[in-house]
Amino acid sequence: MPTDGIRPLVAGNWKMNGLRRSVDTIEALKSHAQEGVLERIDMLVCPPATLVALAVKTMDTVPIHIGGQTCHPAENGAHTGDIAPEMLLDVGASYVLTGHSERRTDHGETDEVVHAQTLGAWRAGLCAIVCVGETKDEREAGNEVSVVAGQIAGSVPDGATAENTVVAYEPVWAIGTGLTPTVDDIAAMHDAIRAELTNRFGDEGAKMRILYGGSVKPGNAADVLAPNNVDGALVGGASLSASDFMGIADAVAGMMKAEG
Repeated sequence: MPTDGIRPLVAGNWKMNGLRRSVDTIEALKSHAQEGVLERIDMLVCPPATLVALAVKTMDTVPIHIGGQTCHPAENGAHTGDIAPEMLLDVGASYVLTGHSERRTDHGETDEVVHAQTLGAWRAGLCAIVCVGETKDEREAGNEVSVVAGQIAGSVPDGATAENTVVAYEPVWAIGTGLTPTVDDIAAMHDAIRAELTNRFGDEGAKMRILYGGSVKPGNAADVLAPNNVDGALVGGASLSASDFMGIADAVAGMMKAEG
């Protein structure tokens, strides 16, 4: 259940999926936004970099945010194949993911790199969604809380606020596997993350949104997003389907309606 006073965020990460024809999904989401969901929650879509500008243009006046999936820390330079935060901002993005587990694994992005990327995002005026999470081996060893706390300490720079930073907890072993932590597991981790943020950033840490990401689907959204300090979701595969992503957004919006 979203923390009192915090507006939930449901974010979709398309990963390396999507061609120009995928704008149909954006169009469907745009239509759904007319149904009042955005009165209660924020929504974000992070398509591949090739589609960010088109997604922004397609979304037009509907306030569903568009973001990038990663960024280089620098504003510009000789970094072939990379994309600067300023480039994302220039085409209309307002968010960017940093530290997603697939970037950490596939590209060797360390906490130090994620820290630099997050600073770059802030410099450009983007909100950074800093991703943290443990592997299966780390959880089985009972180290999940210390691992995530260490990632927060190393990846989130000083100066983080509720406006420029969102933290996304994604248990690495649950991403794309169909496995999902128990509700108690999710609750315990989100409480631990809130404590870390509040201890370090005070009132700003108490107001930061903490998302859950890990095989979130319409069928389980109401359960896995129910614990305290779960302020929305970072959705992977299900965000590629407009109906599935809408179902998750509806579940979160429904919680807010019931709460109100």
